[in-house]
Amino acid sequence: MVSNDKIEKALAVLPVKPGVYLMRDVTGRVLYVGKAKNLSNRVHSYFRNSGRQSVKVAALTSHVEDLETIQTDSEIEALILECNLIKKYRPRYNIMLKDDKTYPYLKITLQEPFPRMYITRRVVKDGGKYYGPYPDVGALRATMKLLRSLFPVRNCRNMNQDRPCLQYHIKRCLAPCVGKVSRADYGELVKSICLVLDGKTKELRRSLKERMQEAAAEYAFEAAARYRDQLQAVERLEESQKAVLEGGDMDIVGYAADAFSVCLQVFFVRGGKLIGRKDFMLPAEGESEAAVIAAFLKQYYNGEDVFLPKEVLVSHLPEEEELNTIREWLTERAGHKVTLAEPRRGDKAKLMQLACENALKLIREQERKGQMQQKTEEAAAEELQRVVGAKCPLARMDCFDISHTQGSETVASMVVFRYGSPSKKDYRRFKLASTEGKPDDFKSMQEVVYRRYKDYEELPDLIIIDGGKGQLAAALKVIRGLGLDIQVISLAEQREEIFLEGESQSIYLERESPALHMIQHIRDEAHRFAITYHRKRLRRRNLVSVLDTIAGIGPKRRQALWKAYASLETMKAASEEELAAVEGMNRAAARTLYEFFHSDIVRKSDMLQGQK
Repeated sequence: MVSNDKIEKALAVLPVKPGVYLMRDVTGRVLYVGKAKNLSNRVHSYFRNSGRQSVKVAALTSHVEDLETIQTDSEIEALILECNLIKKYRPRYNIMLKDDKTYPYLKITLQEPFPRMYITRRVVKDGGKYYGPYPDVGALRATMKLLRSLFPVRNCRNMNQDRPCLQYHIKRCLAPCVGKVSRADYGELVKSICLVLDGKTKELRRSLKERMQEAAAEYAFEAAARYRDQLQAVERLEESQKAVLEGGDMDIVGYAADAFSVCLQVFFVRGGKLIGRKDFMLPAEGESEAAVIAAFLKQYYNGEDVFLPKEVLVSHLPEEEELNTIREWLTERAGHKVTLAEPRRGDKAKLMQLACENALKLIREQERKGQMQQKTEEAAAEELQRVVGAKCPLARMDCFDISHTQGSETVASMVVFRYGSPSKKDYRRFKLASTEGKPDDFKSMQEVVYRRYKDYEELPDLIIIDGGKGQLAAALKVIRGLGLDIQVISLAEQREEIFLEGESQSIYLERESPALHMIQHIRDEAHRFAITYHRKRLRRRNLVSVLDTIAGIGPKRRQALWKAYASLETMKAASEEELAAVEGMNRAAARTLYEFFHSDIVRKSDMLQGQK
């Protein structure tokens, strides 16, 4: 039964077309985002047979005050839009993944004439080859170290054309930058690395053995010994890596649940080998296994840096209505065919069983270790909500802090907590210009708050300001000036006082108060994040003071150079033309800087002495 006029009017004009629907509360906050093949049928289903609804749906519909629908041309367009809107709004009643970690990959830059190998957390379609993800970063670094010792490919970002670097002299690079190795021979090294990472060690062993025999036959005993050492190392590596499945890359998604929690365990199989796992914990809200897995697939593989293998195995396939759409969407995102299947027998089924067993084990461990913490967090959030007089649960809290040294290198931090836990992917840091050289914490706070909320996508339930009455008043002036109705408080560190808007007296909480512990934790995290960024900027400023002594490089040019180049190494690797192209630079200044970077130590000293 619908009692809201807005909802009744929205229901009356729903199209029988595919699209996306958004449910909002009285404040306009998005509570739920869903997609449908038939918008009219799907949305109407929420508001009929209220007695047969799940607890979650009943709770959702009780808070819905308005509906919005977006019609699309196809179901797959609706799915893509749904994924993007969930990522944007993070609605309370959608299944949300809480694991924010991005695991690293091993990248080989095959798009370059002389490829390099390095660790990255970003997957970009640039022609490079990516291996991973690797949940164990230590194991990844050890693997890369071993590969570099076997196959000395370059690791520099920019090749120095003048002379070989130290890596060549210690036999860790073949110096392709100065032509010490042909492109064909270098390509053989890269090919060998790819063979190891692809699990094709038999082919590599055969190739190394043939090259070793050829070198020995030509009395090139040094080369033969090098091939022999590589062959032995590959054989040792092969012994330590046993294939668990025939075939290539796949993800295996296992599921387990109890009355309180749901766990999804993802096994990563690359080149037939199990290289790691990743888990996601969710609250149990009465959703079916098929619904949870469908939501997981859409959110997890919608990430920008997520690798999509050719095969994704799940413990339970999504409902038929969604299955084909998700398959089509995964294939479109991957750029190759993606198989989505539920294994029933054989080795794949055994691995799936193992993933599910691991998921169940994790649930039991979490229950044993985390029950008390969860209760404490819930109690803290509820207490803090009462203390500050918030109208709704504190699902998201933003906290701001300012850091500087006598007005120099002024920076600000914003940390975000969701449901009492840090959401590090939402953290932001700001370099502040308005008070540079003139310390003014109030003005700095106004600048960062304005920059954060002038073009907001998602608003918090509570804003926490690190400071006293003055900082609170400064922040409120901007927030209210922007027309935002958000609860704002401040926490003064010295006496741990809480200041509220419009209240002359501060609030003191008991030292054992869960609410106080929570707000202290958030404040300390904001302080840590600001201090870390501030120190980083100070280190960079102090380390690069050499630029201050070079003729023709003033403050504006130094600033432009650091904007264009992240480090002295990259600046040194730039050509004279590239330096001249930096905003504010000219040919003469670029020539001076280039000559300084590429001079020997005696010439550098003379140039610096000449400026004194």
